[in-house]
Amino acid sequence: MEGEYPEWGEGVSHVSRLTSHAMRPPVLWRRLRRVGPVDGHLYDRGVEPPLPDPSLIILVGPSGAGKSTWSAERFRPEEIVSSDGLRAVVGSGEHDLDASADAFDLLDRIVSARLRRGLLTVVDTLGLDDERRLRHRQLAAEAGMPAITVAFDVPEAVMRARNRGRSRPVPEKVLTSQIRRFRQLRERLEGEGQLIVAAGQEVEPAHSPEARLSRERQRQDPVGLRFYLQVSRFPATGLEDWLTALVATAEDLGFAGVAVMDHLMQIPQVGRPFEAMPEAYTTLAFLAARTNRLQLGALVSGVTLRNPALLAKMVATLDVLSGGRAYCGIGAGWFSAEQRSYGFPSLAPGQRLAALEDALHILPLMWGPGQASYVGRMTTIDEAVCYPRPLGKV
Repeated sequence: MEGEYPEWGEGVSHVSRLTSHAMRPPVLWRRLRRVGPVDGHLYDRGVEPPLPDPSLIILVGPSGAGKSTWSAERFRPEEIVSSDGLRAVVGSGEHDLDASADAFDLLDRIVSARLRRGLLTVVDTLGLDDERRLRHRQLAAEAGMPAITVAFDVPEAVMRARNRGRSRPVPEKVLTSQIRRFRQLRERLEGEGQLIVAAGQEVEPAHSPEARLSRERQRQDPVGLRFYLQVSRFPATGLEDWLTALVATAEDLGFAGVAVMDHLMQIPQVGRPFEAMPEAYTTLAFLAARTNRLQLGALVSGVTLRNPALLAKMVATLDVLSGGRAYCGIGAGWFSAEQRSYGFPSLAPGQRLAALEDALHILPLMWGPGQASYVGRMTTIDEAVCYPRPLGKV
């Protein structure tokens, strides 16, 4: 048990099946003040370090530091093991302190079981108990998984203001004790292993967690606008000459790239279903031979139309044949009439989003060296290869 009020007012609990040892898509860290080595690299403020998956993520910080909000924005609920949530399971609610011993006993069992199974695990507690924190790190080491500590070094005034705004605030004396213990612990954390320090007064909105980080980046290193020409309608005849003239004009006018819709039939927002709609990647290959500078890609490829490993192969081939000018846009897909007409499975929204998540894992795996294996919720690949690889970053 961690202190008088071990986890007052934090968290949500849970457990998942994601067996890939690949890297997760980049995780947006709110505001990085100081970072220790992660996978052999140092990450400065404003840079997004990739998290290895699977791994153990240990959150450390006083009540009101933003641990639960941070983890809920970045991980699936079943990947987070929260002492508050487990106190609600074995007691009368998250604030049932009499249930703390049983809650932490259950938390240790869940963490141990997940690490044995090679599952990404986020431990959402105060993290101030040295013995428990080091024991969890040891379990991760025995499972061959990296352990990363995320320390929430938030201004004291911010934590106290958040605490006062809660329906059941932590007593001020208890919060003072937590803050003091965190400060004493802060320097020792650097000697325990991989460490990321998250700091800042702002909590990113859940609907767009990257917004403030993007704003800060733009201020520090401004990026100019680039314009792409999207092609959504095509002539019924003379397609070759029409496309050749179109991209020549786009290059002359200074467009950065061209995008075609990845649909097999015209969408109702643009035209009628029997209008001409050439297949996207065949068209892009044609355009690669007719252009010298334009970036080429689909806006966007729906995951319902192709296995993501096949899509990775197609994009890689396009990148090589175009001299490194391919980009990949991808979405969950929405045009159910098209999927039904072509005999593709009709997927519920949750299934399409799960397929999109699988694709976001599989694409970079396929574009990397060696063989790619992945077990996802909708897609599984086993020792797939993608050669030739893209010439650069897609």
